[in-house]
Amino acid sequence: MSGSDTASALSARRARLAEAIGDGVLLLAAAPERMRSNDVAYPYRQDSDFGYVTGFPEADAVCLVAPGSPEPYVLFVQPQDPERTIWLGPRAGVDGAVERYGAHAAYPLADLEKELPRWLGKTEHVHLASSREDPLAARLAAATKRAQAERPRSGHGPTAIHDAADVLHEMRLQKDPTELALLREAIAIACDAHRDAMRLARPGMREFEIEAAVDYTFRRRGAAGPAYPSIVAAGANATILHYTQNDAALAAGELLLLDAGAEFAGYCADVTRTFPTGARFDGPRRDCYEAVLAAQQAVIAAARPGTTLEALHAVAVRTLTERLVALGLLGPSVDQAIEQETFKRFYMHRTSHWLGRDVHDVGRYRVGDAPRPLVPGMVFTVEPGLYVSAGADAPEAFRGIGIRIEDDVLVTDAGCEVLSAAAPKTIADVEALRAAAA
Repeated sequence: MSGSDTASALSARRARLAEAIGDGVLLLAAAPERMRSNDVAYPYRQDSDFGYVTGFPEADAVCLVAPGSPEPYVLFVQPQDPERTIWLGPRAGVDGAVERYGAHAAYPLADLEKELPRWLGKTEHVHLASSREDPLAARLAAATKRAQAERPRSGHGPTAIHDAADVLHEMRLQKDPTELALLREAIAIACDAHRDAMRLARPGMREFEIEAAVDYTFRRRGAAGPAYPSIVAAGANATILHYTQNDAALAAGELLLLDAGAEFAGYCADVTRTFPTGARFDGPRRDCYEAVLAAQQAVIAAARPGTTLEALHAVAVRTLTERLVALGLLGPSVDQAIEQETFKRFYMHRTSHWLGRDVHDVGRYRVGDAPRPLVPGMVFTVEPGLYVSAGADAPEAFRGIGIRIEDDVLVTDAGCEVLSAAAPKTIADVEALRAAAA
């Protein structure tokens, strides 16, 4: 197998998928290669849905799931190519798709249009990834439309095209044991990187030096690399939510915000810590850090099955607003600041998002008109923040302070588990680690 998921886990997912689509047919295209410049490609990363169903790591492939068919799971792949093998290594090929990736049958991708009518002509429901617009996805859509056009003459064929996300993304929302094991490893690697950064950072270093140390830990521990562009934001740079320039110098007496998560075997961590460039938190920076930490801890304490991310966001907003009113950053009252949303001057994003194969993972946040209740197996982030820009209407001592504390959390039967607890976040634990760097 590809190493990302076990054969039994993949087989179980396909069985659940088959049950969900019934007598329909599901078609998925592998992610295309993307060119970086001229003839140099970006490092390849498989489409998350395709990888979830197949474990197949190559581009230029199609997956077909057709419950009830004599060949219910089929892969269309590129055949072996001796010339390509010399330059880039071997493909799995048609035989490998069956022997190593569990397909009941496999065919060369060149035969796609010739073979698909065998399945499309016998089903009324086809499930496609509607958001994909690359050439291979377009071939699947075109083949489906041709099968629809044949229905008046043959009496058989698709009457409806469904978005594959409606089934797959609901499945992906609750992680199976294999997924959780891979997520735990991705998060453990990220926590190692955060601890290394806390030991290393010193005034005078550049942000990219910290980024390089994080990347080194990711790769040394077996991760593919960052799950997203790392944010290494010193001082007022931390008030820019998605700052990735990462080239400023660290100054004494300021904070460093590090938002960095590893990707391991197709699963993403997403962890943020904020710590002083010196040995200790002090003054307004300490006050602000305590405010964000209190909000984050309150959300984690409230996380359990049956609650919603909407309700948890409200906990974060109220706790943080109470602290900001006490610090004189908001007023005149907590209720008024919440009602009028003046807190958004300093906390303008949501508290949580789903986490899994994508760092902002799939799955609906609302079911019908109501926020979605949490159930065991869901994984999400808890990441309140406080951002007082250098030009903010705020007391001068608070300007230029940016703080975010983010953990990855698993919903359990009893409540929740903080998967990223190994990355220090209490003031005492952070300062103990920072003492080695001071």
